[in-house]
Amino acid sequence: MKLTEKASLTNALLISICTPQFKGDEAKDSLAELARLVTTLGFKVVGTQSQKQSSTQRVNVLGAGKLAEIAHLTGNQGSVDDADTEDFFDETDFEDIPSENLPFACADVVVFDCDLSPSQLRNVENQLGVQVYDRTGIIIEIFSRHARTRTARLQVEMARLNYVAPRLRESTVGDNERQMGKGAGETNLELDRRKVRDQLAELKRELASVQDEMKGRRTQRSELFCVALVGYTNAGKSSMMRAITGSEVLVEDKLFATLDTTVRALYPVTQPRILVSDTVGFIKKLPHDLVASFHSTLAEAHDASLLLYVVDASDSSFRTQLDVVHEVLEEVGVEGAKKLLVLNKSDQLSTDQQQALMEEFPDAMMTSTRNPLDIAKLHKYIVGVSEHGMIEDEIIVPYTAKGIIGEIRSSMSVTKEEYEYSHIKLTVRSNAIDLARLKKLMLNS
Repeated sequence: MKLTEKASLTNALLISICTPQFKGDEAKDSLAELARLVTTLGFKVVGTQSQKQSSTQRVNVLGAGKLAEIAHLTGNQGSVDDADTEDFFDETDFEDIPSENLPFACADVVVFDCDLSPSQLRNVENQLGVQVYDRTGIIIEIFSRHARTRTARLQVEMARLNYVAPRLRESTVGDNERQMGKGAGETNLELDRRKVRDQLAELKRELASVQDEMKGRRTQRSELFCVALVGYTNAGKSSMMRAITGSEVLVEDKLFATLDTTVRALYPVTQPRILVSDTVGFIKKLPHDLVASFHSTLAEAHDASLLLYVVDASDSSFRTQLDVVHEVLEEVGVEGAKKLLVLNKSDQLSTDQQQALMEEFPDAMMTSTRNPLDIAKLHKYIVGVSEHGMIEDEIIVPYTAKGIIGEIRSSMSVTKEEYEYSHIKLTVRSNAIDLARLKKLMLNS
C-alpha cells in the first residue's frame, strides 16, 4: 500500500478515537502529533474529528452518526446513506465529542490516530469512498520516503511488506478466477501474498548480509570510545550531531528526517578519537515491525559507551517522550551504558523555566546547539567521561623504533614528552587494552 503521489494536493481529515485507556490530554497531544506526521508527508490537514468509544477493536470503529458526518465531509462518495444518521442517538457505548477545525474543503483522505485491522480499514473505505489510513501506515510511509542508505531501505521495506500483507485484497474483477500455468489453482490474491512472502525472504537474506558488514565495522570501532545520541524524533539530535562533530549532517525540522545511523568523530578531535553516532528517532506507538527492523541500526546505541538522551526541553510533553525512548531502548536490549540527559533547545526557554528544569533534573545538562559555550561544555563532559578509567603510564621509545610514535599518537593521549639522547620518554593516558597491545608491539619491533 502506497500513499498517493499527489500528496502536496491532498486534504486530510484526522480522526481520534478516545477510549477509557486513551483520552484527555494524551489523546489531544497524540492527535497533534499525527497532524505533524501527516504534514511531513506534504498533506494539508483540513480538519479533525473525535469520538469516544469503548474500544478501537469494534467491527465498526465509528458509530453510524459520526460515520455519516464524516462521509459528508469527504463528499459522500461511499456507501453511507444519510438515513444512517437515524441510528446515531441509538448508540449507547460511545459519546460524540464536538468537532474541531471543521474543514471547509472536502477531505481526500481520512487518517485515524490508532491502528485499524484490515477489515476495519476496508469497511471504513467502502463506507466513505476515500482512502483511509491508520497511524502505522502513515509512519511507515514517512520511513519509506526518508530511507536513503541500503540498510535503511531494506529495513523499511520489510516493515512495509509486513504491514501490507494482511491488507492485500482480491481484485474486483475475476475474484474467483484461477491462474493458469505457473501457480495454477491460485487466485490473484494468493499469488500476491506468495509474492510478498518471497520478497520478504529475499529482503531478510540481503539484510543479514548488510548486518554482517555493519557488525564488522562496529567490531573495528569497538576499542574506541563511542557516544550515541538517542531521543524522540525532532528533538534536535542531528543539530547536536553537527555541533559536536563539525560535520555536515542532514538537519531538517521534520519528523524522522534521520533514519540512517551516521558516525562521525568528536570535534575538536581528541586522541584517542571519540566517535559519535546519530540514531533514528522514536515516536509514540512506533510500529513493532519498524522497531524489529531497526534492531541492527540501534545496535550503535547498544554498543555505545555513553548515551546522550536528547530532549526538546521547550516541548511540554518531553517527559512522556522520554518514557517512550526508555521503552524502545529497553525493548532492543540497550542497558548498562552511562547516560546523560541533555535538555536541548534551551534558547527557547525563559531563565525561570531553565532554573525549574535544572531543579527537577539536577544531573542533566542544559544546552542549545546555537550556543558555542554549551557545545564546548558538552565536549568537555564527553572527553572527561572517556578518560575515566584510563591509566597513565610512561613509554620509552628508542629512536630506532619505527611506527611506534605514530601508533601512540593515534590511539593514546600524550600528556608529556621528554627527548633523551637515545630515546623519547612519553607520558600517556590510555585504556589497559591499548597499552598492552602497544607494549607487545614494541617487544616484537
